[in-house]
Amino acid sequence: MADVGTAVGTVTADPASAFLAGGTTQVDLLRIYVEQPRRLVDINDLPLRDIEELPNRGLRIGALARMNEVAEHPSVIDRSPLVSQALLLGASPQLRNMASIGGNLLQRTRCTYFRDVSTACNKRTPGTGCAAMDGVNRGHAVLGTSDQCIATHPSDLAVALVALDADVIAEGQRGRRSIPVHEFFLPPEDTPDIEHPLDHGELIVDVEVPPAPDGSTSLYLKVRDRESYEFALASVAVALRVEGGMVVEVRLALGGVATVPWRARRAERMLTGQPATTENFAAAAREELAPAVARGMNGFKIELACRTIVRALETVAPDGAR
Repeated sequence: MADVGTAVGTVTADPASAFLAGGTTQVDLLRIYVEQPRRLVDINDLPLRDIEELPNRGLRIGALARMNEVAEHPSVIDRSPLVSQALLLGASPQLRNMASIGGNLLQRTRCTYFRDVSTACNKRTPGTGCAAMDGVNRGHAVLGTSDQCIATHPSDLAVALVALDADVIAEGQRGRRSIPVHEFFLPPEDTPDIEHPLDHGELIVDVEVPPAPDGSTSLYLKVRDRESYEFALASVAVALRVEGGMVVEVRLALGGVATVPWRARRAERMLTGQPATTENFAAAAREELAPAVARGMNGFKIELACRTIVRALETVAPDGAR
């Protein structure tokens, strides 16, 4: 496909078709019969790989830019190190060289029951149940869950983008529109099979990333079972500005513990205007995880998430503020 309009029109016209970019997740799902589109429309020739500096010190990142291209781009490292860190921690080098930014945001859960077509999964086949509820659910979500689904969202990049209030730019038959990233990922509720607000045939074309708050220090911290490539058990994206020992502004988002990239607004409200101390960091973390629901094997994630929040905040807080 040579242009976005043609690609969008082709997929929109065929309900059984889908876009193909890096294919690092999609090919796996095809092999195990989780997804079975009748036709794949290759979009890799579309002009959507640019990384552009915006006047407000933000960035516009093309949806087909590869993860490594973005992570190692000087403008990203300078203007949005949080995005660079999340990308580098998000996959092995081989996958980062293939996976696209748009595909990363649209990747499907790694829940083993979703990927096993012989088991019940409301996300894969609505109305069949959720085998993870009483199954092996150590890696599953404790925040944003429903009685229909407890699958964890897998993207590290999305966590950083949620913390930074980025926008997803999509183009479809209705034209081009901007979707705030915190509205892009839909919690399961009663429809876990609906993961985002895109129409069939609507294509992510760009991601616009505002700058981090002036004077803030940012970090993406990821805790996992092994240091090499692995999905998060808990992760934190943080941007913190402290003046005179007081928290002036804080952005927090969590990964690995929720059904969507989780903006920690309860913790943010509790910390803003308060002394930047370990005691306050811990209290805010407990407040954020208060609604968490543990099921079977994943209860450890509540304490792990709290400790990860505290560690991330301590790391970026100025010396003496703790």
